[in-house]
Amino acid sequence: MSDPPNVRVDGRSADQIRPVSMQLGYVEYPEGSVLIAMGNTRVLCNASVADKVPNWKRAQQVPGGWVTAEYSILPRATHTRMSRETSRPRGRTQEIQRLIGRSLRQAVDLEELGTRTFTIDCDVIQADGGTRTAAITGGYVALALAIQELKASGDIAPEALRIPVAAVSVGIYQGQAILDLCYEEDRDADVDVNVVMTGAGEFVEVQGTGEGTTFARDELDTLFDLAYVGVQQLLQEQARALKI
Repeated sequence: MSDPPNVRVDGRSADQIRPVSMQLGYVEYPEGSVLIAMGNTRVLCNASVADKVPNWKRAQQVPGGWVTAEYSILPRATHTRMSRETSRPRGRTQEIQRLIGRSLRQAVDLEELGTRTFTIDCDVIQADGGTRTAAITGGYVALALAIQELKASGDIAPEALRIPVAAVSVGIYQGQAILDLCYEEDRDADVDVNVVMTGAGEFVEVQGTGEGTTFARDELDTLFDLAYVGVQQLLQEQARALKI
């Protein structure tokens, strides 16, 4: 059987992620900072450390620290200007923030963080699809940098950082299963799935939707296989950036 025709808008093969780069120390002041680029998507991820934990955690006397995230898209990160979120985050923004926080908490041993909160700010400065997955992938690097800084000064145990976490999008576009959707593919995809995985190949979270049609179990298995391929490449990029 011959391979299916290439239907991708940017000429990539079905199992090819966009070019990835990670520029560490992009902002001077945070404990960890990285600008991640995946194709034309660019997300600035900054990790800040505070010597306190959320009120609910202190009230319940739950040991250890916390990892949380905030996410925003700058007004002209998109093709047309979006209104700035000035009062409270929109529902979509809140959902993405919670996803990033849940994902990054899997990377650490909360009890080894001490009485500290790590806040990962993920600001999309240019959006071309996959902003939440890029935020998770870059957010892990920013978090790891912040923990490395504390480890170097002896303020945190080496076991605090447990395992890397990365995320990628997959979908069905014009009848073909594809990896790492750009904006046009994401906009017109029949199926869109975001997959978060650990360095051990385990799933953290899967968000999948049949946008234009339903999809079968074998198609979902194909998408998971593609996601695994993409996440493995992103894990390699993370390790290269962190020099580990």
